[in-house]
Amino acid sequence: MATLIAGVVMFFLGFLIWGIATADFFEEHSIVNAMKAEPNLGLIALGNLVGAFVLSTLYSKWARGHHSIGQGFQFGAWIGVFVGISMGLIWYATAEWMDLTGHVVEAVIDIAYYGIIGAVIAFIYQKTAAKE
Repeated sequence: MATLIAGVVMFFLGFLIWGIATADFFEEHSIVNAMKAEPNLGLIALGNLVGAFVLSTLYSKWARGHHSIGQGFQFGAWIGVFVGISMGLIWYATAEWMDLTGHVVEAVIDIAYYGIIGAVIAFIYQKTAAKE
């Protein structure tokens, strides 16, 4: 259940963040335009489902049966730190995709985005956990 709901949230929240709210910003901070004219929404949805499955699985092992929205946000934020800062620094060091400002903003967005996804996953686990 957490995989399905988180996958849907990832899809729509990602569209709102990167497809609408920050599209102009990232266009201004991109060094090269590597975007397709028309993205493959089916593959994006599949990628979100796979990501949600991985995050849900990791969260279930990390939480050890104690589920709270705050802990879920913390879990997701750490994933965001990995993706946004760790991978962002590597991408900035090895590719000419965005300027440094773009990577810094991307890192902040990634931390918030994955924090929200972690909170959603924790909420679903909390509501569907077997009562003792």
